[in-house]
Amino acid sequence: MGSINMSYLNPKTMTLIGIPGLEHMQFRIGFPFLGVCLVALMGNIFSLIIIPTERSLHQPMYILLAVLAATDLGLCVAIAPKTLAIFWFGSSSMAFDACLTQLFFIHALQGMESGVLLAMAFDCYVAVCNPLRHTSILTPLFLVRIIVIVAIRATVLVGILSILLKQLQLFQSVVIVHSYCEHMAVVKLAAEDVHINQSYGLFVAFAILGFDMIFVFMSYVLIVQAVFHLPQKEARLKAFNTCTAHIVVFLEFYILAFFSFFSHRFGHVSPYAHILLSTIYLLCLLHLIPLSMV
Repeated sequence: MGSINMSYLNPKTMTLIGIPGLEHMQFRIGFPFLGVCLVALMGNIFSLIIIPTERSLHQPMYILLAVLAATDLGLCVAIAPKTLAIFWFGSSSMAFDACLTQLFFIHALQGMESGVLLAMAFDCYVAVCNPLRHTSILTPLFLVRIIVIVAIRATVLVGILSILLKQLQLFQSVVIVHSYCEHMAVVKLAAEDVHINQSYGLFVAFAILGFDMIFVFMSYVLIVQAVFHLPQKEARLKAFNTCTAHIVVFLEFYILAFFSFFSHRFGHVSPYAHILLSTIYLLCLLHLIPLSMV
């Protein structure tokens, strides 16, 4: 009975503490954080304005960039307001349902982002390895189908993740050691069996990030092979420079994603380092992806 009295049954609110160990610096951290958010917002809004209006950019790569910019914009909107409220005003309380909603949008948009990066890798593969059929393969209808499939995959898989969290009733704490609601940060607070949540979380991570990373890697292996077989040196250098920039962006995205994922489950990384890196992953890196691809 004592352990139950010290637990929380069906909590209505959660408490986000921001960056543990750096609470005294959070007010100052909020200013560069806001700067990064504003750059991300302006960059992605500019992309969403210029790509539809400029006819020369009505190409598969730029259409996918516009979708990528929209997902980045969604991530900024999902994360920034509450994080800044914590940093500047100490507004750490958040309704449990609102926490699950934020969690859903963050992870669903992450999943969509990964799927769009895979589509961009496929576009690059076709452009380099089969350029004569590029326009016939990547038609507008084909792109729409890819985007819809990517959105449905992320929405369904992450939606089930949120539903499973909603079924949890008993929590040992309502304090989330993070600046935003994240799946494993909430799961760790539960005072009941969470094997299903943990197992399904692993499945979602590998079904989205793992699957996409494998096929992105395979695409770029084939692209690099094709580049080295190009007859002209200038064509090889141009294609290789483009592919190198893409590969660096993809490596940054997936390495940071899996670092954040595994450190929460198996690692012994200090909380403030994990939270800073995961926030950088979701904001700084994501708003740089469209700029790096252009």
